[in-house]
Amino acid sequence: MNCEMCGKETEPCTALIEGVTMKVCQGCAGHGRVLQKPKPKLVKMKRQATTAAVQKEPVIEVVEAVVDDYAKQIRDARSKTGMTQKDFASKINEKESVLHKMETGSFKPSIPLAKKLEKILNIKLVEQREEEKLKMPKTTSSGGALTIGDLIKN
Repeated sequence: MNCEMCGKETEPCTALIEGVTMKVCQGCAGHGRVLQKPKPKLVKMKRQATTAAVQKEPVIEVVEAVVDDYAKQIRDARSKTGMTQKDFASKINEKESVLHKMETGSFKPSIPLAKKLEKILNIKLVEQREEEKLKMPKTTSSGGALTIGDLIKN
């Protein structure tokens, strides 16, 4: 607990300082009269979690992702339709600057926008990919919550 005068983290004792009862550290208790000394703290030893308790289990997850050559595909498909960037942007209800950035490759479309472009331009922009993710246990073998220290040990 923190001392109410100096903020020091310690086992407080109760003291009467200038007419006010406060929970303070031993150093600050000298400014008044000690009413109750701190109780000795019992130290419990905790069992350390073993590194075997923090096992990372690989999980294969299928995710949707935009293909790498999306910019070229969008630009080529739009050019085949004969529309300008301005006309096509108004057709898909997006800003012309967003379409320009997609066609130059500086802006990757979101999955919903890529699917919208797929339907309108009749191209393939979204693909299914398998990604390996690590599944972390929520608790250690000692029953306590998983800590950063448990992760570093492994």
